[in-house]
Amino acid sequence: MERSIGLVEDDANIRDIVKAYLDKEGYQVEALDTAEKAWEVFQQSPPDLWVLDIMLPGIDGYEFCKRIRQSSEVPIIIISAKDEEVDKILGLELGGDDYLTKPFSPRELVARVKRQLKRWSVMQTEPSEENELIQAGELRLNETERSAYFQGNEVEVTTKEYELLKILAQHENRAYSREELLVKVWGEDYFGSDRAVDDLVKRLRKKMKELPLETVWGHGYRLRANRGSS
Repeated sequence: MERSIGLVEDDANIRDIVKAYLDKEGYQVEALDTAEKAWEVFQQSPPDLWVLDIMLPGIDGYEFCKRIRQSSEVPIIIISAKDEEVDKILGLELGGDDYLTKPFSPRELVARVKRQLKRWSVMQTEPSEENELIQAGELRLNETERSAYFQGNEVEVTTKEYELLKILAQHENRAYSREELLVKVWGEDYFGSDRAVDDLVKRLRKKMKELPLETVWGHGYRLRANRGSS
């Protein structure tokens, strides 16, 4: 099956080069220069993956990424000239699955596209009726819906927040290091700071104040099993 890719980049030279490499790999590429045009494509015929520049005229890449994540888990690879750690963390926390700093090798981008599409295929086929629900105390995760419930109430979580909850809920009481969580949530080829994990934990604690998500000092985090719940 031919995979489709939405490429959003306002630099015509970069856009043409990236499109040529993706075309060569057999992908169906929709090349766009603004997020406004990309949003129309997303609403009418959403692609299987987005390659998204951050610095765009009008709606920027951060906002576009945030909009997509309100209704879709489709992979997003962010490409940007902004290489500061805070920019990478922001892009990933808003829902990006990967972050590539300009200038980059088109071949490396193609490799990352293949990797994200492979992971996406696994995510779409992996959940079965047997493991549809993950229960950990008052936390319940629905794998089919990719939704989270705490104390009986649905909690809106991002893709990365959900993945972190899933890892910890499946292995209650196990202490995971920040490095382990970074690899499991972002993938082995992500070389950003483990502060991204701290930020995820901070967000989850704010959303679920009584969630027994504990800090293991000098190591990482764990989800304490059934602390005081019936």
